[in-house]
Amino acid sequence: MTNTAWDTYSKQKPERRPTNAAGETTWFNWTQYADHGPGAEVLGIRPGATVLDLGCGKGGNLAHVAALDARAVGVDVSLAQLKAAESRWVDAGMVLHRTDAVWFLTESGEHFDAIYSVFGAAWFTDPTELLPAIRERLRPGGVLAFSQRPAIEGCYGCQASYINRSEDEDPLVVKRWDYEPERWVEILHQHGFTAATARVLPAPPGQRTIGTLLVRAHG
Repeated sequence: MTNTAWDTYSKQKPERRPTNAAGETTWFNWTQYADHGPGAEVLGIRPGATVLDLGCGKGGNLAHVAALDARAVGVDVSLAQLKAAESRWVDAGMVLHRTDAVWFLTESGEHFDAIYSVFGAAWFTDPTELLPAIRERLRPGGVLAFSQRPAIEGCYGCQASYINRSEDEDPLVVKRWDYEPERWVEILHQHGFTAATARVLPAPPGQRTIGTLLVRAHG
């Protein structure tokens, strides 16, 4: 079901633009809005770093990581998403794996200087399973960062997300995990992360009022 859901989502998600507002061919975007919010500096990536994208989708952010002279590794459960990433960023030098995030973290044996998720696996995986696995693979002092939509007031913990199909088909259901920023900080500290912060980035002027939750911590 999960693979089917994200393959369906891949067909609905528009392709990343050829260039951003600054004319760059690769860029990092934490939010759901174009040319908005911080960039890859959140991860503190240096040349030669090894960086993991959990739920890399069509590879736009990961291609920018590769352009920063880092080893760019991405995992996603959707074959359609990964094929799109391989087609668009064929020369980027990304390493892509079709697998579940927790399984990869548990079985790969590789360690990372930064691990991130942009509306990806960190939103759609039980944090009691994902965070310990990330903690094991994040090098000491490494950065974990993830972004997603803020929680709806009063709706916390495991929630249902819906991916629409045709009018004749029921929507596909996937689970997501929503918490207020203060609760994310507590959860990260409980799993051994340090210097955890969580904040909601406001939507850009003239857009909808839904901001973006951005969470960051050190291993």
